[in-house]
Amino acid sequence: MKFMKKIMAVLGTVFIILLSGCSEAAPIPDAPFEIDGLVCSERVSLSYAEQFAIDRYEGGYSAIHTMNGESYLIVPDGKDIPKGLSEDITIIKQPLANVYLTATSAMGFFAELGQGEAVRFSGTRAEDWYIDYAREAMESGSILYAGRYREPDYELLLEKNCGLSIQSTMLSHSPEVKEKLNELGIPVFVDYSSYESHPLGRSEWIRVYGEMTGAYELADRLFEEQAGKLEAISEKETGKKVAFFYISSSGQAVTRKSGDYITKMIELAGGENVFEAPGDDKATSSVTMEMEQFYSQAVNADIIIYNSTIDGELTSISELTAKNGLLADFKAVKNGDVWCTGENLFQETMKLGTFVSDLNSVFTENTGSAPPQFLFRLEDGGTE
Repeated sequence: MKFMKKIMAVLGTVFIILLSGCSEAAPIPDAPFEIDGLVCSERVSLSYAEQFAIDRYEGGYSAIHTMNGESYLIVPDGKDIPKGLSEDITIIKQPLANVYLTATSAMGFFAELGQGEAVRFSGTRAEDWYIDYAREAMESGSILYAGRYREPDYELLLEKNCGLSIQSTMLSHSPEVKEKLNELGIPVFVDYSSYESHPLGRSEWIRVYGEMTGAYELADRLFEEQAGKLEAISEKETGKKVAFFYISSSGQAVTRKSGDYITKMIELAGGENVFEAPGDDKATSSVTMEMEQFYSQAVNADIIIYNSTIDGELTSISELTAKNGLLADFKAVKNGDVWCTGENLFQETMKLGTFVSDLNSVFTENTGSAPPQFLFRLEDGGTE
């Protein structure tokens, strides 16, 4: 009997461990860490973001906590690392320099903050950047290509004294990379902005990079500008039915899931997604539809927005209908209400408030005074 009780106790412990391992994320601490020698002055108030927290301490120190249970202590230039600090807390030293960045969403934050020089290595090649600063910096050699997230050029990173690696959540598919970087003394920060439920929660991650670089006051101002664009939208329900999609190389229509942040931005701008709650169990943001199903749901859409970030920007409605002749029957095509996204949309995480404002101006036919930054109308003769 005692033996069986021991077995049940062990099994119970294993079960609890398995359950905790299957949870989506470890919680962000409810209160700031108590760190010997440091006095916490505030927890930063956030407007939309839920996947990080920032605590500030006297003397210029701050801690960043992310939704996966990781914590990072920002140590100001010239200041000492507190003694007795838990090994679970990763140290990021200022001034931030020689960053290896594979999370493309973070580059826009560095550029907007005027801190692009902190990035020395990129996991994206120059021709694949649609942020001007990043592309030009790589072409000039001030940012070096150091391999994709799953295949870093460890020798280059060591030779050039890499100080921090900023990774996307794709790193979870290559845990050995994080282990190797840590082994080489290169701290790893994982950007979870893509997990934010509200689009402006993604933009609010500029506060994280403002904290890392010491430009947090500018970060606050830049974020409030984006939040203000959403608050300034007067017509929250325009009644416009919208189809956001692209045509794949196999001829199928690819749109976004009902809970995806693009769909949410359409709704925040006063539009209505025409697709009937598309979604599946796969961990992707897009949904592939057969043309018959796509046609039946999108043919009467008031506005078409073509996602150009996959196969390049279109230049005319004729180029769109050449992808599938059925598109010529669409109400939006006949009325000339066809718009195309710029290729930079998905790399400009900082400006999602601007994109919502762009959408609203299209839905309300108010694009004359301030042309959209991320959208352009398709004409048979080319772009406007």
